[in-house]
Amino acid sequence: MSLLRLASAQFPVSEPKSWDEYADQVSAWVADAANHGAQLLLFPEYAAMSLAALFDSTTRADLDKQVSAMQSLREDYLALHSTLAQKHGVHIVAGSFPWKLDDGRVVNRAFFCAPSGRSSWQDKQIMTRFERESWNISSGEGLRVFRTALGTIAINICYDCEFPLLARAQCEAGAQLLLVPSCTDTLAGYHRVRVGAQARALENQCIVVQSPLVGTAPWSAAVDVNIGKAAVYGPPDYGFPDDGVIAQGTLNLAVWIYADVNLQEITKVRESGQVLNYRHWSEHLMTGTKLPEVELIEV
Repeated sequence: MSLLRLASAQFPVSEPKSWDEYADQVSAWVADAANHGAQLLLFPEYAAMSLAALFDSTTRADLDKQVSAMQSLREDYLALHSTLAQKHGVHIVAGSFPWKLDDGRVVNRAFFCAPSGRSSWQDKQIMTRFERESWNISSGEGLRVFRTALGTIAINICYDCEFPLLARAQCEAGAQLLLVPSCTDTLAGYHRVRVGAQARALENQCIVVQSPLVGTAPWSAAVDVNIGKAAVYGPPDYGFPDDGVIAQGTLNLAVWIYADVNLQEITKVRESGQVLNYRHWSEHLMTGTKLPEVELIEV
């Protein structure tokens, strides 16, 4: 049975003075994780927002202007992570980016970059109050599951993991590993995402990885305060810790958290665990309940 080494970033918001400074920061983080044997690297929700520091004070202070200005950097941002994935032979989920679509809507998009040079993305499905009421961020394209050389993987961006039908649809489409990039500005917000992540691991008998943005950026209208800690959760069942916590960090430190997991253990626990949450999950649904559709993507 082969182990998969996961790396989840407690990634710090910053105030770079140039594109090169930001690229050097991300490159150093990726190199560090790769040197520690990580095969799959997860960065947080809205980690890209540090790039808004590159613009003038008026743009920094205006949410709409930030998003518009950042579109000039988006192709370089994707290329940076794709190049690093190829260079180090790792899979990377880049910190999500406020991505403007051709119809003018802005979505919260996380790119999944493979060492082969291929990439795809998952858009956030359900917007928080801040995103919908203050920032005009919209729900994007639907749910996806990524078939990779490492296994079958899905992404729930932050708030999405608090809604069980999303992850359930992805797990029924084959996902054994759920990645949760997050960005929360209160301790309560962090715990909401954490509780959601652990609940998804329990009910789907899968591995869930949470990666938070951390630190403060008083200059930013979007990510001024960021609280959380990274963790890797599993089902509290045979082959996993009794509390389901495989690894977790220390609140608000800028650091990688590592965990070695075996996805074959997910298959085993779904077939012969102490309980069979994954198999029995549908028994509690009301007649006629439909799961969201899921697109399968090769990465």
